[in-house]
Amino acid sequence: MREKELRLALVCYGGISLAVYMHGITKEVWKLVRASAARRREERAGPDTEAVYGDLLDVIGEQVDLRVIVDIIAGASAGGINGILLADAIAGGRDMEPLRALWLDGADVDKLLDAGGAAGKWTKWWATPLVWYARRHGYGMADPAGGAGAIDVADPTARVEVRAKLSRFMRSRWFRPPFSGVGFTGLLYDALTSMAAMPAGAPLIPPGLPLDLFVTVTDFNGRPETLTLHSPTRIIETEHRLVIGFRSPAGVGARAIADPAELAFAARATASFPGAFPPAHVGEIDAVIAARGRMWPGREAFLRRIFPSRAAAGRPFEDAALIDGSVLNNRPFGPAIEALRDRPSHREVDRRFVYIDPKPGTAGPAADVMAPGFFTTILRALADIPREQPIRDNLEAIAALSARVRRLRSVVDGMTPQVDTAVESAIGLRFFVLPLTPARLSAWRSRAQTAAARGAGFAYAAYGALKLAQVTDAVATRVARIGGREAGTAVAGYIEGQRLAVAGATARGGAYSAFVDFLQRFDLDFRIRRLRFLLRRLNRLVADIDDADRAAADTLKAAIYALLAPYLARRGDAGFDVAAFAGDPLATLRALDAGLGLKALDAATDAQLVDLLGHDIASPVRRALLRAWLGFPFYDIALLPLLGGDGHDDLDEVKVDRISPDDAIAIRGGGQAATLKGTQFNSFGAFFSRAYRENDYLWGRLHGAERLIDIVVSSAPVGMLDPAAITMLKKKAFGAIIAAERPYLTVVDDLLDTIEREIAAL
Repeated sequence: MREKELRLALVCYGGISLAVYMHGITKEVWKLVRASAARRREERAGPDTEAVYGDLLDVIGEQVDLRVIVDIIAGASAGGINGILLADAIAGGRDMEPLRALWLDGADVDKLLDAGGAAGKWTKWWATPLVWYARRHGYGMADPAGGAGAIDVADPTARVEVRAKLSRFMRSRWFRPPFSGVGFTGLLYDALTSMAAMPAGAPLIPPGLPLDLFVTVTDFNGRPETLTLHSPTRIIETEHRLVIGFRSPAGVGARAIADPAELAFAARATASFPGAFPPAHVGEIDAVIAARGRMWPGREAFLRRIFPSRAAAGRPFEDAALIDGSVLNNRPFGPAIEALRDRPSHREVDRRFVYIDPKPGTAGPAADVMAPGFFTTILRALADIPREQPIRDNLEAIAALSARVRRLRSVVDGMTPQVDTAVESAIGLRFFVLPLTPARLSAWRSRAQTAAARGAGFAYAAYGALKLAQVTDAVATRVARIGGREAGTAVAGYIEGQRLAVAGATARGGAYSAFVDFLQRFDLDFRIRRLRFLLRRLNRLVADIDDADRAAADTLKAAIYALLAPYLARRGDAGFDVAAFAGDPLATLRALDAGLGLKALDAATDAQLVDLLGHDIASPVRRALLRAWLGFPFYDIALLPLLGGDGHDDLDEVKVDRISPDDAIAIRGGGQAATLKGTQFNSFGAFFSRAYRENDYLWGRLHGAERLIDIVVSSAPVGMLDPAAITMLKKKAFGAIIAAERPYLTVVDDLLDTIEREIAAL
């Protein structure tokens, strides 16, 4: 059966107290991934929506064996916290159910306030008129018309709670952050350690695939960055953007993404909302760990990794002050896009970027909005507008990538007849009459490579120079990562000093030239591009063959993905002798060559490919694949300069999906205004009421389930599920959520009953 992976790269925006809403969505993501993993293990799906997702995948499985995976997560501020918790659950096989209490009980203004500055009964009694004014005018709450409005609390119980907590909040200490940094850090650390202490299940990420996590942070003091100009030759600027990254490496068994202390520190730093929380410091997590009698064995290595300039300059890590990641990067697409470059794959992949936007922009034309006042202008300029910038640049970059993919495919299609003829001419009649053997395939590959180099004429000189520069840069960069910057610089200088002649590839005996030998030992990306090209050619061929041959082609496709995996694994730095990278450049290159072992891997790949092509595959398909394998150098000469100059093969389209209140309208239209409460008080609203938090968490799950069903269905064969069947699946998911959450949502009974009636009316 045809196999396919729906891979989600999740991008979680900031949202302050809308973190509660986002938790409901990320919980649904976790349940979808769990249902998919259970199906792969031939186990029964878990409770509530997991069973619904399992049913959906079973229906799709009648035609396509679809697996849903989350392998990249990036977040900022409140989205960063939710991204961290989701990544920890996916990598470690942990349970997210206990996190309900973290958000419903812990995200309360009374618990977040610093005990030393919290208001008593008579504290700042003279400020009571300010509290009345805030209640009346919404304390910065934006209404649908774009202005400020009075607090709208229909439930009398919630109204009393909001008024009392707003009064305590506004009468707490002024001119210093009211919320406790250490208390917040402790809340996050306790949640992460409690997850780690529970019995872990199997990781929800395949053994051969890493999970990457990124959160954005703002370095308040910044770090110096040297830039090169024409005049002056060097300048120094201060960089305040910081991304804290984690990776759960590919492997089997337990795969915790990081120590709870590291994750808690990153969560605290990314969500240090200016004015509400003090800047995050290393001392906070140290104090929390010490108070609980725990250890942080990887502390020094972690701090060196995220603060390399401080480590190099000998400056103390404890002096670093970190504030909210949303200040400079509330929509962290960049790190997620960069992580796409080394994604191993063993089957067809439908790649999606799914971003969670809890408060999508809905502002009308400027003429319809009242002129801003003095304080409103300052607040919007310093805090709100930088966070609310649209993601047009990110979407245009992804759209440009997909457009480039389509253009490159048209180039390949146009070249194919000529390349096939050139391959047959280079190999001669042997191509048609001689049986395929590993030795013969290797010889034919070398012959075709030489023919491509000679046939390209003047173009090959430019192609060869580009390849040489790319491979040299890749080698030097890897050596610098493993052995240090000086070792990388020395190796680059050594390679350039050899003056490898590109013309050697086209000369007689070019296969034995120093230039070709260098590429055979170190050009890893060429091998990866070649195997991916073979997979794409197979995908195109499969569309035109009958069902009997398609099953064999699907088996062959999985086997080719398996051939690709060891090459992709060699992009990592594990397994190299670090000591050997500190010696002279020649010894370093020999150590790198031994660690990569590309020549031996090529021989093994040829042997396995011969075996694969000798099995139950239609003769025309076999011959077309062999032409593609041998003819790849012809295509590479044309395509490499068009790939952006970095040598990475980005020939797979990327689609973008959004999850927001405006997109999930099956139960109730009207977007955030009709569903969410946490948008009040400039998105601090849910901190002031448990009813608000229960409301937003419930809608997060409902909206998440609806949009995830839409996304999964969009990856299925067109027309496989009709609209009525999709609606029934959504109704089952909504009903399962209401039933599962009713025992825990103790103050929104009326809301639960209302939503049940709305579901029944679908």
